[in-house]
Amino acid sequence: MPFLIDGNNLIGAARGSSRPSAEDRAALIAEVADRLRRTRARAILFFDGDAERRAELGALAVRPSGAASADDAILEEIRRSRAPRECTVVTEDRALKGRARELGARAITPGDFWARLGKRPASASPRTEENVDVEEWLRYFEDEKNREK
Repeated sequence: MPFLIDGNNLIGAARGSSRPSAEDRAALIAEVADRLRRTRARAILFFDGDAERRAELGALAVRPSGAASADDAILEEIRRSRAPRECTVVTEDRALKGRARELGARAITPGDFWARLGKRPASASPRTEENVDVEEWLRYFEDEKNREK
């Protein structure tokens, strides 16, 4: 089962910002997708509101929460799961962790999540808007023929 990631919380833990920018969200999407490619893990990345488009990027799914909060969307995903014990919520939010555990899911910190996915390759430079065209990347993976089956 996938990691269920509280995207704004993960950005906040890394950057100390409670209001991530579009660039922060794009960088997180790219970083998580890059690390997932080297593992067998799958993840669903939830963001508050409608700032991000819904997307399927190989092992990573991006889900805007719409009118609900990302926390509520994560909890709904656990409720819909046939195996809630296999869901792992990634957040620093104590209330979300507690509610996820009440539904049978596991919860880990962002630090534990990054440790499980491994370090970025030493040759990789931090991704920025200048060297990554996220929109082009999203269009590529929206095409069925470019997705893993």
